[in-house]
Amino acid sequence: MTLRAAFMGSPDFAVASLQAVARACDLRVVVSQPDRPAGRGRKLVAPAVKEAATALGVPVLQPLKVRDGVLAAQLREHDLDVIVVTAYGRILPLEILEIPRLGCINVHASLLPRWRGAAPIQRAVLAGDSETGVAIMRMEEGLDTGPVYRVLATPIGPLETSGELFERLAPLGGELLEEFLRALPDVPAPTPQDEAHMTLAPMLRKAEGLTRWTCSMSQVVDHVRGMDPWPGAFTGRGELTLKLFRAAPSGRTRPEDARPGQVLAVDREGLHVACGDGVVCVAELQVVGGKRMPAQAYAAGKPF
Repeated sequence: MTLRAAFMGSPDFAVASLQAVARACDLRVVVSQPDRPAGRGRKLVAPAVKEAATALGVPVLQPLKVRDGVLAAQLREHDLDVIVVTAYGRILPLEILEIPRLGCINVHASLLPRWRGAAPIQRAVLAGDSETGVAIMRMEEGLDTGPVYRVLATPIGPLETSGELFERLAPLGGELLEEFLRALPDVPAPTPQDEAHMTLAPMLRKAEGLTRWTCSMSQVVDHVRGMDPWPGAFTGRGELTLKLFRAAPSGRTRPEDARPGQVLAVDREGLHVACGDGVVCVAELQVVGGKRMPAQAYAAGKPF
């Protein structure tokens, strides 16, 4: 029997999961965030999931609220077996979680219970984790607290950015989800999460992009790659704010009298900057409002 399904999601990361549901189930309806103004012109832009669902010919709901009973009533009309949620952006009330016969299933971009919350990919990179993955979880009222059906782990590259990891995890999540949905309901019971190993992944704030050069070399590198693409790691130079990209450990030795944040050299590799216990090489820079460019090109003729 083909499962009757609804999908809830919004950003690019969720599109692979949406497509997996469309292949494995009778996808009745898609729920996504409302269109939002974006760019300098502040024109309304549709979420990536809405555009993908429209291309599939599936009706899309974009409610402003999820707790007023309206969305729950609309979902009940479809006699659903399962609701799949991937990066929808709202915490769902119990009245929605109880609608589908087989429950609500969430695709989460971490190895739960590590990194529950809105920014699991960025937090894993910022923390210097060596691996992460995707998890298929049965949803509860708590924040990513539900028992886990399946996980798929993958290593994080030593210089991999959050953006690059997003691109890798999205299709992995889609593959794991499709396999799971084709087996449903004949799957083993999910495993409760071990609360002793729980960590939280709150949404990033723009101010977190500030680079602290007193930190260790590995911490600075992880910070720069974890903040890429948003909000971007940044530092001050006089009255300018510079965004930093593509940081790596430098092969240069840190002089004993070097100050954290001091530029020691500029070459083809980039800007070599002293930090707490070594030297970091930043390959690309961007003046806020300007273009991202090689650090050597930006530094040409400037008194670094």
